[in-house]
Amino acid sequence: MTGPSNPDPDPLDTVEDTTRPGATPPAESGTSTGTGPYRPPRRGWAAGPLLVIWSVAVVFALFFLVYAIILITG
Repeated sequence: MTGPSNPDPDPLDTVEDTTRPGATPPAESGTSTGTGPYRPPRRGWAAGPLLVIWSVAVVFALFFLVYAIILITG
């Protein structure tokens, strides 16, 4: 009758620089992209682009308002 099989060899029979079967692999490094302090995402648009969009919209509306007044009075 044979004894139970052991996946790990006897440590005295192994060479110093080899990895033994069943040895624990090294842990994962902490350099992934998900590390760092938590910063909640910013909501909404920045003030600069919104100001430009609103300015263009107001100028556009004023242009057509003045154009309509000129057509009515002219």
